[in-house]
Amino acid sequence: MSDVLARLTASLADRYRVERELGAGGMATVYLAHDVRHDRDVAIKVLHPDLGAALGGERFLTEIRTTARLQHPHILPLLDSGEADGLLFYVMPLVTGETLRARLERERQLPIADALRIAREVASALDYAHRHGVIHRDIKPENILLHDGSALVADFGIALAVQQAGGQRMTQTGLSLGTPQYMSPEQAMGERTIDARSDIYALGAVTYEMLAGDAPFTGSSVQAIIAKVLNSEPERLSLLRKTVPPHVEQALRTALAKLPADRFENAKAFADALALTSYTNAGDAAQQLTETGAPRVLTRPFLAMSGFAALLLAVTGWALVTRATTRTAPVTRVGMELPDSLVLVEPDVAPRLAISHDGTRVVFAGRVSTTSPTQLWLRERDQLKPRPLSGTDGASAPFFSPDGTRIGFYVGNTIKVVSIGGGPPQILADSGLDSFADVAAWGPDDAIYASSQKGLLRIPVDGGTRTRVSTADYSVVEAGHRLPDPLPNGRGVLFTIIRNPDRRTNRYDVAVLDLKTGKHRILVHGVMGRYARAGYLMFVRADGSVLAAPFDEDKLELTGPPVHLLDGVFVSTFGAADVAFDSLGTLLYVRGRAAMAPELIWMDRTGRPTLIPSTWPATDVDGLSISPDGRRVAVGVVTPTGSDIWIKQLDGGAQSRLTNDEAGSNGSPAWSPDGRRVIYTGDVKGHRIAQAKRADGNGASEALINESRSIFEAFITPDSTWTIYRTTYYERGHADIMGRRRGDSVFTPLIATEADERHPTLSPNGRWLAYRSTESGKDEIYVRPFPNVGDDKIPVSTAGGSEPAWSHRGTELFYVNGAGALVSASVETRGPFAVLAQRVLFAIPVDVRRQNANRMYDVAPDDARFIMVRAVERDRSVPDRLVLVTNWFDEVRAKMAAKR
Repeated sequence: MSDVLARLTASLADRYRVERELGAGGMATVYLAHDVRHDRDVAIKVLHPDLGAALGGERFLTEIRTTARLQHPHILPLLDSGEADGLLFYVMPLVTGETLRARLERERQLPIADALRIAREVASALDYAHRHGVIHRDIKPENILLHDGSALVADFGIALAVQQAGGQRMTQTGLSLGTPQYMSPEQAMGERTIDARSDIYALGAVTYEMLAGDAPFTGSSVQAIIAKVLNSEPERLSLLRKTVPPHVEQALRTALAKLPADRFENAKAFADALALTSYTNAGDAAQQLTETGAPRVLTRPFLAMSGFAALLLAVTGWALVTRATTRTAPVTRVGMELPDSLVLVEPDVAPRLAISHDGTRVVFAGRVSTTSPTQLWLRERDQLKPRPLSGTDGASAPFFSPDGTRIGFYVGNTIKVVSIGGGPPQILADSGLDSFADVAAWGPDDAIYASSQKGLLRIPVDGGTRTRVSTADYSVVEAGHRLPDPLPNGRGVLFTIIRNPDRRTNRYDVAVLDLKTGKHRILVHGVMGRYARAGYLMFVRADGSVLAAPFDEDKLELTGPPVHLLDGVFVSTFGAADVAFDSLGTLLYVRGRAAMAPELIWMDRTGRPTLIPSTWPATDVDGLSISPDGRRVAVGVVTPTGSDIWIKQLDGGAQSRLTNDEAGSNGSPAWSPDGRRVIYTGDVKGHRIAQAKRADGNGASEALINESRSIFEAFITPDSTWTIYRTTYYERGHADIMGRRRGDSVFTPLIATEADERHPTLSPNGRWLAYRSTESGKDEIYVRPFPNVGDDKIPVSTAGGSEPAWSHRGTELFYVNGAGALVSASVETRGPFAVLAQRVLFAIPVDVRRQNANRMYDVAPDDARFIMVRAVERDRSVPDRLVLVTNWFDEVRAKMAAKR
């Protein structure tokens, strides 16, 4: 039993039987007790001892008696108060129900009828108290109890009693009266004279939260919230929830006015405005909404009201940005130039840029040279130059927190979060993410939604349990859920489905997930979809065009046909579109430019590159393999119309196409042990099988393995007795490593578990099979004996691993670790397998291609060099073209109106 509970129990034993603690807040701890005299349960609130000592019992009890006279059906009455062994306490009825905070945490947004009823009931209580000279000063969801559906306001006058009794001694306790999210500007500025209009402001903030799901102003610190309370306008409710009636939004604008004189003159007027019964004078006197919801510019007298506000903003370093838009504000388009030494990273599977919800900040992944690591760069809208964010080396796929004060990003398969104010990044998720997890977004529930091949993951920022919220449907060949965009109302998530229905080219659909049911359905065809708070689904097609369609955020459905908005947005080979916009109508995108071209390079063991000249018309590479004699390389060359196997002479000689299947999809090449054939996987009548073809190009392809599942990665063992291959992941939910012995007609599962196993490779002596697996929750490298693999797996990597490859001497096993570096593990393969030592050779440059499906490097016969693929721009003279469009939603609305 705690010291406070023991003291309270002993001192009140003749009146109350104190049973247990119910909860604690900023000023007091609440205990469940039984009123012995009246045979009823009650709640006893005990001020924290340090606060009670600072106040003094007699003055506090004198002030609190004022609230005991309040008798109203929506005010929780004060039954008793006193001092017990130096502890100041007061007694209230025990309410069976919950606080409004508890309901908001459960539902986030309330039905409009419920929210307005609760607001009017609280307004009624406030009006009564104000007419009796009592100001609450701390209206917030925690102080509104819900009993049988009705609202009861608790702690009436407690804050006033504390202030009147304690005066300046309150600062000794660290207590702040009021809660920042609901604190009126005059309270935030430290004004001592607070009247009823401060309570009206707080109730307006609570009502706004009941409807929108968030308080009008949020932030990562008290200072950040107060800065917004003083200098920002809340986001329009109609942008967050278009079903809110216009008169309700106008009433809340009035209640949340910065100047007390612009608010309702009393709580009854506020209640009437919500009911639309007498909303005339107050509405005329207060700020009115224009059709575009233009926020009122703060007047100079208000900004000069207190030196305290200026001091606060100076301390926090807050950048004050006040937007004043009008109905006639023009749509403007300007180019955002990057400094000469800075370029965006090469496009890949994720967007390279993001914009904060209020449009004041832009972040992008960039680097200052081809050899420097990628970093995140932050540009404030009121600054000319971006600044790098420390601790973000190797970062990709940035995304903002809802309040714009933190940025999430990926490093490899690890999700990290960094504050824009500085400090080391926080690792949010470094295990349990498959290699398909490469894009994420921050939801309104303070959780991060991440891409995954099996479905979207929800990862709480506070470190709670991650859950899978969507499930990829392999029966219709869904190959992953990517590019999530949680809806502001918390009802669902937009995302992209990757499908591969013909086993040739990826198809992309924008879908919506219902978080309540866990079901999803396709909305439109497109590579990426994003919700605009103006009430539209914006989506990008593979050709770089952007369209919009009316979208009901609550019903999760389109309500009208799409309209074309613009062309020329950059879309990568893997469907990532470089486009972002804020909630107020600012659009940022990268204009389409010349496609990327892969080139072959040698990398020595120190990471020094040497170019291998080539002239094929490639847009990407789908695997590569060096011939046993080291003179040739087989490459899966991807073009806009398909992919084929090419042979390149490594001595500077010719290159030639080995396969020539029109609109086909051939890749994952590997040489036969004698170097006379190339093994590859490709499509035959819409089904992917393992094939072989003579390296000189003569003769037809030969089918090696054709089973019920599609096949990726296949090779013949050094003694030519086995063909080992890997099945695809999307047809049964995981990839398996299989084998077939020469002369057998059956397939042997070598490593087939519920995890994904990929990148099989056999040691030169044929005794040890290395592979990558997700069985630990993240990608790691393991080795098993071959052919009797059994369960005797030996872990090799410990900090992430993929793409294993043996040295030709069999004394090293190379792999790429979780940080993207090439590692050499010295191993013993002649007797029992053992890992003797490991060392990092070099960090793989950011412009070197990596791929989930295939190993994207190979080892030269002398084990001194590695062949890799580097992605370069076809025209290096063309810079990144960032385009910024302001007031874009006005243009969208005009095009929507013209469509109708």
